[in-house]
Amino acid sequence: MHDVVQDYYGRELQGTSDLKTDACCDASSVPDWLKGLLKKIHPEVLSRYYGCGLVCPPLLEGCRVLDLGSGSGRDVYALAQLVGPTGEVVGIDMTDEQLAVAEDHRQFHIEAFGYDNVRFLKGYIEKLDELDLEPESFDVIVSNCVINLSPDKDAVLKGVRRLLKPGGEFYFSDVYADKRVPDAVREDPVLYGECLGGALYWNDFVNLSKAAGFADPRLVEDRPLEVTDPALAPRVGNLRFYSATYRLFKLDGLESNCEDYGQAVIYQGSIADNDTKFILDKHHHIDTGHIFPVCGNTWCMLQDTRFKDHFQFIGDFSRHFGIFSGCGVELPFDQETNEEETNACC
Repeated sequence: MHDVVQDYYGRELQGTSDLKTDACCDASSVPDWLKGLLKKIHPEVLSRYYGCGLVCPPLLEGCRVLDLGSGSGRDVYALAQLVGPTGEVVGIDMTDEQLAVAEDHRQFHIEAFGYDNVRFLKGYIEKLDELDLEPESFDVIVSNCVINLSPDKDAVLKGVRRLLKPGGEFYFSDVYADKRVPDAVREDPVLYGECLGGALYWNDFVNLSKAAGFADPRLVEDRPLEVTDPALAPRVGNLRFYSATYRLFKLDGLESNCEDYGQAVIYQGSIADNDTKFILDKHHHIDTGHIFPVCGNTWCMLQDTRFKDHFQFIGDFSRHFGIFSGCGVELPFDQETNEEETNACC
């Protein structure tokens, strides 16, 4: 499907208005801090942007960041301002036309930012090992509505894990389906180019992530998608699609379920633009100054990553109290004794 994608994004689409669905559009409200970054980005770069969701996790200053499927470079140039002069952002894309737009305006952005911390590489996101990139050299890897376009998503996730530093994270937006996508939809070139045909069934994505070494995928935010073109809507049938942002941490020792060790954290409100609360994921909105009970996995996602200095940590791993309450997994055994079966053996 590489040829289909390259043709669609390199030649068929000339601007955001050419899209036929809202799958690859950023429909969420743009926060003030991002508006300031976008004002410094060249208009042509902005007009050739086809992403979904925001891929700007907090606390990026000084980080080395990789953007998969960087396209015209909008996210790269936004992230370049967040990592600052001591950080670096590398963009990877396979489409010559998109890379040309990004490269044509590099000097514009060097002058606008006052420093040069960006570079672009041509390559395939499922072949990251073929690029001149050192293993365990990135603090954060992002992508914006491109993994669904890859024919080998397992290779993408394994390549990402190889490039992340220990404690690093993959923070990305993409499109998912409520069931497995049938061949007729997957092989439709327009639906594929519009980020729907290659969408994974959400539960297959979770299992694929775990198999690639990301034991506890965390959903950050999501929204339903609409096929806005009346000619395309009948082709998708009863499939429902969602744009969702996930974060996957490269942490050894994460458990397959949320286990309770009696731990808690206190967020200090010290991350810029996150002074009142820190949002780890959809189910962990941690108010500043509040003692917030956490499972062992969440503890590690805060203790063993770049977020460590912004939290106080209560407890350790010396005592185990079973499954963490409220995480969706419960003790499978009956809680009341059946007197008629008290002498049953194994």
